[in-house]
Amino acid sequence: MALAAALVLAGPAAAQEKSFSGGTIKIGILNDQSGTYAEFGGRSSVEAARMAVEDAGGKVNGIPVEIVSADHQNKPDIASSVARQWYDRDGVDTIMELTTSSVALAVQGLSREKKKITIVTGAATTELTGKQCTPYGFHWVYDTRALAVGTGGALVGQGGATWFFITADYAFGYSLEEQTSRYVTSKGGKIVGSVRHPLSAQDYSSFLLQAQGSGAKVIGLANAGIDTANAIKQASEFGITESGQRLAALLFTLAEVNGLGLKVAQGLTLTEGWYWDLNDENRAFGQRFMKRTGKMPNMVHTGTYSAVSQYLKAVAAAGTDETEAVAKQLHSMPVDDIFAKGGKVLANGRMVHDMYLFEVKKPSESKGPWDAYKHLATIPGADAYAKLEESGCPLTP
Repeated sequence: MALAAALVLAGPAAAQEKSFSGGTIKIGILNDQSGTYAEFGGRSSVEAARMAVEDAGGKVNGIPVEIVSADHQNKPDIASSVARQWYDRDGVDTIMELTTSSVALAVQGLSREKKKITIVTGAATTELTGKQCTPYGFHWVYDTRALAVGTGGALVGQGGATWFFITADYAFGYSLEEQTSRYVTSKGGKIVGSVRHPLSAQDYSSFLLQAQGSGAKVIGLANAGIDTANAIKQASEFGITESGQRLAALLFTLAEVNGLGLKVAQGLTLTEGWYWDLNDENRAFGQRFMKRTGKMPNMVHTGTYSAVSQYLKAVAAAGTDETEAVAKQLHSMPVDDIFAKGGKVLANGRMVHDMYLFEVKKPSESKGPWDAYKHLATIPGADAYAKLEESGCPLTP
């Protein structure tokens, strides 16, 4: 396989000159495996990581690679405790996925203290590469800016001039609302109100009634996972879209669309960084993933595969798993794999790549299970991540 060949060609001489800690390259996948975001990333992201290791031949420069995983339950304190144990006792070299922005920020901060690399594939806040960036932190799959440009831009362009937000009450929700609001107003739109709900809320009736009463043309759902699915389902029951208001699912992926069903999700506009049915290469990867997990991958799953693959390439190029050397390689190497073509890592750790605008198909338009999206537009990476200041995180603290 191409990745395995690349790792072998990186050169055994370098491995002899440099060291590998603990005799194993150990990668931790830390995410929500039982709660609101379990389908969004969850155990399927762990399986994607294992696929990447297998495709690399299971070793880098003769050093075995191991995947470990844990459920952080969307709690920063639990995530930090697991991460500390992995670093201090278990010899974990890097932690990835990190769904939930509050968790990602906490673990990235700890990892800076420990001089360890994190590659976030599941969280969205731009704070990760903004005010709280670190020399060892990388943001791989998407962020709130890219989602705002994609879905927000599309709906404003279609006449969605007034917005009301239903927002998850934590760092991710705040960032998504802020970025979308900024983009909407820059295009001449207006924000008429917002309301916040707790993570894993069950009843959205009061929030939806406030949004309905606002008269806004677009109700922006600044949440994700089961929270977004529940809000969409209840909005359908209230007949909100039938009255002329549109729902903007600002972070919704194939996993949640499939769970919700096309009958309810049809017509939603959303942004993802990858889709299995865009081309033959994606379809082949999707079928491999399906055989292992029983589902097609979303952008988080495929992005986790990419992050693990790129990390292993960087280790091979550096000839060591030492953090400074690997981080330097991650910053300098282009990303060209199943997830991203011509991806580029900026100085602040953000990996810039194309994003895609989709509309969820009607049941009558779908050819079968997982055939869920119409491809509306490709958003070049330069546009998706434009005008965000690089914080200038250096390669050394």
